[in-house]
Amino acid sequence: MVVPVARPPIEDGVVCVASGRIAWVGPRAETPATLQHGEELDLGDVILLPGLVNAHCHLDYTGMAGQIAPPKSFTDWIKSMVSLKGSWSLGEFESSWQSGAAMLLRTGTTTVADIEAVPELIPAAWQRTPLRIHSFRELINVRSRVPAAEMVERAVNDWLSLPNTQNRVGLSPHAPYTTSTELLELAARAAHRRKWRLTTHIAESEQEYEMYMYRQGAMFEWLKSQRDVSECGAGSPIQHLERCGYLDENLLAVHVNYLWRHDAGVLGRNEVSVAHCPRSHDYFQHLRFPREELESAGVNICLGTDSLATARKERGFPLELNLFSEMQMFAGKSPNVAPETILRMATMNGAHALGLKGLIGELSEGACADMIVIPGPPSDGDAYDAILQHRGDVLASMIDGHWAIAPRSV
Repeated sequence: MVVPVARPPIEDGVVCVASGRIAWVGPRAETPATLQHGEELDLGDVILLPGLVNAHCHLDYTGMAGQIAPPKSFTDWIKSMVSLKGSWSLGEFESSWQSGAAMLLRTGTTTVADIEAVPELIPAAWQRTPLRIHSFRELINVRSRVPAAEMVERAVNDWLSLPNTQNRVGLSPHAPYTTSTELLELAARAAHRRKWRLTTHIAESEQEYEMYMYRQGAMFEWLKSQRDVSECGAGSPIQHLERCGYLDENLLAVHVNYLWRHDAGVLGRNEVSVAHCPRSHDYFQHLRFPREELESAGVNICLGTDSLATARKERGFPLELNLFSEMQMFAGKSPNVAPETILRMATMNGAHALGLKGLIGELSEGACADMIVIPGPPSDGDAYDAILQHRGDVLASMIDGHWAIAPRSV
């Protein structure tokens, strides 16, 4: 069963691959004669679907799983994270990054948008995994003595010094509360100039919302002596970013859990994509994710894993980075959303958010040959239901036309 995502499932389907791209997709009986002479591999009774696109991850935090006790507040968690990160060595971050990449590969992700808090790991880390890594350089200037202009210039120059960075790098001003207005504006300008994507945590917590809307709450009290808070009290975090000229189709906004009246419309009008991380959302016990408001406003919603520092262990299953687990968590919270819609959020929508629409996240002519294989559905079963219920490792994974995880028959 071939599930292209961009079109309905195909029984007894064939995907023809040439030079790392998909040359044709369709029923076996309709395979063009010109494509029938190459090497053929019969995968058996399986589902062949596009590799999953993880729209938000922190690979270098993978080893932090279970190291932070469930927090009383989001601000408490941030303080614990800052302390834990400060105690880690470069080697620990490196090992954590590689462990996370291995988890994603064996559980079906083929492309990941990763936040690089330790940019020293790049590009060596890229070379140790077949995953398509889109690395976003994290930028934070709370309590920093480095001028915003110098910080952005240094980040840009570091990325420009790397080989083969096309569609591989971007910038990630961390969040409104950890960045100045100047840094946001400079980062956006630099990214646009080089056609890089931006990603930022936005409206993640109720405390961030309180800080910007009302100049109050635990986050405001913690940060008011560490940064300029003059923009607080003038509207929501999203309104603040709109005033900065930060919102457009180049931005992948992460989380977006708390909205004011017209925030969804602002995001939709500016063509911002949103990365929702269901297990992280559940970990912090946030209020209901505003999916309906965002969808009604035309916002492109995709899925990410976030990090294992914000994931609860599920009884009977390992705690790992796994986009299938995110789809299952989302389905459990939103039972009225069709399985094919959820799969699109983990494939085509993520591709759109990264500026790679038509190249990844779907099986179609001209797309990159990124595919995964999972067990097929029962004879009377639905392919989309089988995909959403899949647990464990994938049977095989192909990236750019090469087996990253070879099927047993190869």
